[in-house]
Amino acid sequence: MSAKTAYPEHLVPPSVTQTDTVGAWVVIGAGVSAALHVGKLSPALPVLGEALGVSLLQAGFLLSLVQLAGMTLGLLVGLSADTLGLKRSMVSGLLLLTLASLLGGWARDAQTLLVLRAVEGLGFLLVSMPAPSLIRQLVPPARMSAMLGLWGAYMPLGTALALLVGPSVIALAGWEFWWWLLAGLTLLMAGGVLQRVPSDRQRRLAAHSSTGVAPGWWGRLRQTLRAPGPWLVALSFAVYSGQWLAVIGFLPTIYAQAGVAGGLSAVLTALVAGVNMVGNIASGRLLGRGVQPQRLLYTGFAVMGLGTLLAFFVWPLSAHGEGLPSALRFVAVLLFSMLGGMIPGTLFSLAVRLAPGDGTVSTTVGWMQQWASIGQFAGPPLVAWVASAVGGWHWTWAVTGLCSLAGLWLAMQLGRRSPP
Repeated sequence: MSAKTAYPEHLVPPSVTQTDTVGAWVVIGAGVSAALHVGKLSPALPVLGEALGVSLLQAGFLLSLVQLAGMTLGLLVGLSADTLGLKRSMVSGLLLLTLASLLGGWARDAQTLLVLRAVEGLGFLLVSMPAPSLIRQLVPPARMSAMLGLWGAYMPLGTALALLVGPSVIALAGWEFWWWLLAGLTLLMAGGVLQRVPSDRQRRLAAHSSTGVAPGWWGRLRQTLRAPGPWLVALSFAVYSGQWLAVIGFLPTIYAQAGVAGGLSAVLTALVAGVNMVGNIASGRLLGRGVQPQRLLYTGFAVMGLGTLLAFFVWPLSAHGEGLPSALRFVAVLLFSMLGGMIPGTLFSLAVRLAPGDGTVSTTVGWMQQWASIGQFAGPPLVAWVASAVGGWHWTWAVTGLCSLAGLWLAMQLGRRSPP
């Protein structure tokens, strides 16, 4: 019996309709628009320094405030999304990003931008936390892994687009217009979510069953943190995100020290960031074809460790030692980012599958996001400290290699707990 004959029309499970597959694409688009706000700052920093007198220290805080919000509020926002409703959380986050970016275009001092950057961090979390759970409810089970792999690409896609498009927009119309343009785009995405994604009440009715989740936010928190699955995916994301951002974040500095022109450096960095989504998309397709998540995690972490070894190792171990030719080092960094991209796509899928209950998916993703932010906050300073201590970047592979080894051990633990 078909779903339409089994239930009244308003109770048809949304995941079996074409309209709701479109809704899942809208959710992914909303994530990309939120990621654009995270990446919009980097191309504007030189202009902000001249226009508003933003110092190097203030620029560092502007870059890190989004991660600070994730470090402190990830789990709380995940709990709130499960409590208040997934669609309401996403729309609220998009509207918050719209408002903060709109006001940011009128900012005339660094302090105002700092406050609004913190607001954008909260908006970003409200958008990203409920998305995997929404996608799970909007697509058929057979397509869930592929769509979650696509969702995992939202961050590198948004970052790459901001790095590529931002400089041109700022040069033509100014940094204020860049802020307002993204505010308008995000407002459009909020309208798309309102129109295309079924309401929280509709999806609960469509499910037509009890989730069996412990009642209340305290019950969901306890249920999530007592289960090993959320901890394993969270720590795995931390050791992945820490080394990825450390390498990508310092590439412009490394290129500058090597004498690469600024324009070429921006394109090369955007390319390395952008190919990350290839791995994300591939992971979803491979999971949909029955490849075990553990194998994808093993491959991703092994290539990340080997890629940085080839890119940064020199003999003898000194800043002026010999390494591979520059072209081969760039290929190694590309592979580091591209095949490493299989890790977040796989972890998003595992977070949905290993959440201890249907109503704890956003809480689990929030916990994972919190640890991802911790990794992104700790990874770059650790690599910078090692580089300063040894007088060059030639020991970067040791830091990323330790992260990859930790990731391989966590992947082994996840393999023992992943459902078939």
